[in-house]
Amino acid sequence: MLSLPPKIALITGANSGIGFELARQLLQNGTYHVLLGSRTMSKGTAAVSNLQERNLPGTIELLQLDVRNDEHISEAARRIAAQHGRLDVLVNNAAVALPEGATERERLSAAFDTNATGPWLLAKALMPLLWKGGEARIINISSGAGSIGRRLFAESPMYKIQAVPYRASKVALNMMSACMHVEFGLVVGQVDGWKADAEEDGGDEKKGVKVFCYDPGFTVSNLGPHNKADFGARSAEETVRSIMEIVDGKRDEEAGRFIHNSGEYPW
Repeated sequence: MLSLPPKIALITGANSGIGFELARQLLQNGTYHVLLGSRTMSKGTAAVSNLQERNLPGTIELLQLDVRNDEHISEAARRIAAQHGRLDVLVNNAAVALPEGATERERLSAAFDTNATGPWLLAKALMPLLWKGGEARIINISSGAGSIGRRLFAESPMYKIQAVPYRASKVALNMMSACMHVEFGLVVGQVDGWKADAEEDGGDEKKGVKVFCYDPGFTVSNLGPHNKADFGARSAEETVRSIMEIVDGKRDEEAGRFIHNSGEYPW
């Protein structure tokens, strides 16, 4: 019996935290080739070596990818096209909670660039490869702090949290997710002149990309100083099990919605 080729999954910000654990669980699954996206080569190399030493059944390679860098995005698309020819899963996980900057304008700009603009430009650059995946999925890692409804609801645990650059940039990511769902999730898709339709590739009907806006919840990570078990954050392993349900297609009926591990948030 011939074995199926591995699915190709790209995870941004995967050298630590949720991204690293997601890479581990995909490798453990054994049917994925993981592209571990890391802004810095040194941290990415250490993460890949760590995972390779575990002798997991999947395969992995390092992809230097700073979502704020257009050259990195272009090179990622070129390299994936040349080496793999398609992409099955894109997880926009890279984020910044406490952006650096001397002024509030600079901090807002840094948050939007990493948390919203970068994910949109990366997804757009990879769309031809995602369409070729056939049953591709984009998972945008958002936050309940990016729910406008929860921000305005006084009884919500998110009501009093400030962090305006982070919150506003996640609201923007949510809108990017909605736009991806509408523009990339169609059988006939067109994005700024690039067109993928049913007449290409021998006339086979193309299936749209399923897009998810997902809040992983309060998780142990390097995102902020309070993302620790001592403050009630749950383990990355537990959080990623919920993300794997999306990767595995168990929540496909919720594509285009703002969801979390056990339900849905208001936009």
